[in-house]
Amino acid sequence: MYLHIYFNSEKALEHEKNMNAMLDMLEAELISGSRKPEHERQYAKYFKINTTPVRGTKVTVKQEAVDAAEKDYGFFALISNEIKDPIKALETYRNKDLVEKAFGNLKERLNMRRTGVSSDSALEGKLFVQFIALIYLSYIKKQMSEQSLYKSYTMQELLDDLDVIECFEQPGNALRVGEVTKKQEGLYKSLGIKPPASL
Repeated sequence: MYLHIYFNSEKALEHEKNMNAMLDMLEAELISGSRKPEHERQYAKYFKINTTPVRGTKVTVKQEAVDAAEKDYGFFALISNEIKDPIKALETYRNKDLVEKAFGNLKERLNMRRTGVSSDSALEGKLFVQFIALIYLSYIKKQMSEQSLYKSYTMQELLDDLDVIECFEQPGNALRVGEVTKKQEGLYKSLGIKPPASL
C-alpha cells in the first residue's frame, strides 16, 4: 500500500480562513449566552470559559489547540494499493472527480433527474442523446481547463457567447451562419474547433 501526502498552499489559506470564521462564531455564541448543544465539544476544545455573576462570561482561546489544528492546514493524503507514483495518483484522483462531475452534469445540466418518457425506445433515445451531450460537455470542460479559459469564463458564459450566433436553414440549401465576431472565432479556436464560415 502506498500513502501519498500532498500540500496545497491555497487550501492552507482556505483552511485558516474557515478556522478563524468558526472561532469567531463560537466566541460570539459563548459571549452572547446563546450556546448550541452541537457545538459543546468545540467550545471545550478551543476555549477556556470563565463565568462570574459580576463580570459575566470571559472567553480565552486555547492557543495550543489552535496551533495543533494549524499544523495540518493545506495537507491531504491519498492511499493506493497499486499506484506508486504520486503524480499519477493525483491525476487518477482528479479524473475520478471529473467522472463524478460528469454524472452531476447528467442530472442537473442535462435534465436527467426525471426521464419523463412513455416507452423503452424513447428512454433509449433520450439516454443516447444525453450521452452524446455529455461527451460534448466533457470535451468543452477539458479544453477550457487546458486553455485556461476558466480565468475569464464559466462554462455557461462561454456557451452563452457562442449561442448568439444565428443559423439559417432552408430545405435543399446548405446551412448559412450569421455574423461570427473575432472574439467568437477566438473561442472556437481555443476549443480546437474550426470557426463556421459566416455570411
